[in-house]
Amino acid sequence: MSKDLQPQSSEEIDLGTVFKAIGNVFSKLFNFIGSIFKAVFELVILFLIFIQKHFIKFAIAGFIGLGLGFYLDMKKEPKYVSTMVLEPNFNSVQQLYNNIEFYNALAVAKDFNGLSEALDISKKEAVYIKKFNVESYSDENQKVQLFDRFVRSLDTTTQKTIDMDAYLKNFNSLDARFHTVTVVATNNSVAKKIQPSIINSISRNEYFNLQKDISDINISLQDSIYNKQIREIDSLQLLYKKVMLKEAEKVSQGTNISLGEDGSKENKELSLINKVEELKTSIVLLNEERANKSSILNVISEFPKKGVEVKGFLKSYKFLVPCILIGILLVFFGLQSFNTYLKNYKK
Repeated sequence: MSKDLQPQSSEEIDLGTVFKAIGNVFSKLFNFIGSIFKAVFELVILFLIFIQKHFIKFAIAGFIGLGLGFYLDMKKEPKYVSTMVLEPNFNSVQQLYNNIEFYNALAVAKDFNGLSEALDISKKEAVYIKKFNVESYSDENQKVQLFDRFVRSLDTTTQKTIDMDAYLKNFNSLDARFHTVTVVATNNSVAKKIQPSIINSISRNEYFNLQKDISDINISLQDSIYNKQIREIDSLQLLYKKVMLKEAEKVSQGTNISLGEDGSKENKELSLINKVEELKTSIVLLNEERANKSSILNVISEFPKKGVEVKGFLKSYKFLVPCILIGILLVFFGLQSFNTYLKNYKK
């Protein structure tokens, strides 16, 4: 009887030891988490005490900064933003980006003579211009359409190796269909005056003009081919109608006609009708391409006659100046308190 109880007692002792060890682990974990919260709480309290100690100084700095900020906001020149949306054709997008970056470099360097010559405006008007920017404008739908167009241009074997996710992941902003050009100036009408110069800087390029001329020739040739095919199909349909009329006359005279031949002719006529519809659809698409490629740069949205004034509390001096002054005091008094703490720590 005692021999049977001995293993059971040993097992109970082992389980008790395991549960005790688990309890100790959880206890240490909770104590560690509690110590973290306690340390964070103490830091928050110390920071609040620090703010309370220097609150009047921070408040004075804030009021001074607010007054100075209002004064600077009243004195500074207002800035206006104007945006134009373009659709570059014939691989002219890279030249567009290069030109805009060149204009921006002149504006940042305050080379107003160079800017006035490049944009064909007076030096006085060039002084107003502060910044240029160009960026692509595309959403997921446009990216998918570009991918579809790209895949269609490949052969069947290559199409199978193209992954859509990889294409979208490595999408080049220059491949986007639309691009926005932004001008920041201290005059709200100068952007409209420089629009023709920005467009002409691309449109006068001989290479792009050659590409456009070749495109026009190819589109006209393709259009003539489609129309010729439609005329030939119309003639063939007339021929089939004449043949069917003659066969109908034979039927009325009691001549036997093979049903298999009738079905074949009906199928041929139906295929001709479908072919005509395909050609008409191709002509519609060709007309759309002709319209899209009528210019080297399609202006989707022009610069407005007057730009929109740049506003925003977070960008104003009445917000920035108080924040800077308070930040300086915060660093100064913080270092002072830290130095005092180090001295006491040594003692």
